Amino acid sequence: MIFVVLGLLLVLLIVAPQWWVRYTLRRHGDERADFPGTGGELARHLLDRAGLNDVTVEVTPEGDHYDGAARAVRLTPGVHDGRSVTAVAVAVHEVGHALQHAEDMPIFHWRTRLARVGLVVEKVGSVVLLLTPVLGLVTRAPVVIFLEIGIGLALLGSRVVVHLVTLPVELDASFRRALPMIRDEGYLPAADVPAAASVLKAAAWTYVAGAMISLIDITRWIRVLR
Repeated sequence: MIFVVLGLLLVLLIVAPQWWVRYTLRRHGDERADFPGTGGELARHLLDRAGLNDVTVEVTPEGDHYDGAARAVRLTPGVHDGRSVTAVAVAVHEVGHALQHAEDMPIFHWRTRLARVGLVVEKVGSVVLLLTPVLGLVTRAPVVIFLEIGIGLALLGSRVVVHLVTLPVELDASFRRALPMIRDEGYLPAADVPAAASVLKAAAWTYVAGAMISLIDITRWIRVLR
């Protein structure tokens, strides 16, 4: 019984952040006729105002993000073309990442490098774990097998590290950059600022949810290899 309860709590811990993020973005995603521009137009305005004319604003189906290598703020159609609290908050958040890049914020560059390395390391870790049964048949040495499993799980755990490093970068983009611009410079009516703060918090919690999913992937491998 206790294992069932623990399992349900673990599922809740993983699902709850993802559900809350989606709920928050949908809740504040209604179109507003009183907004003077779209999320994409606001992003372009803020970038130009900061002197970042070389940073483009593009539409993407792959999720809202800032691509530092391409110098591009990429927004989903609903954000780029939307006139909602969610569209405004998410667009300004991604501009915040462009500002981090322009200012050479150290942790932004660390996160970018870790993300690139982490993707490769994660794939290597999966290959190492997949080869464990083959190595076991060839060597029949338990020490070697346990060492390989440990290395594989450590490599997979690199994704958790990437998410943990990403979180302070997201919080900075949301609450040190985006929220003050929205609140102090009148890009949203004062009554909508608390809703924008909720959207910005949800943007950061996306990476908490990602870290939890990564941990579940590791525990799944452990269960398979037992």
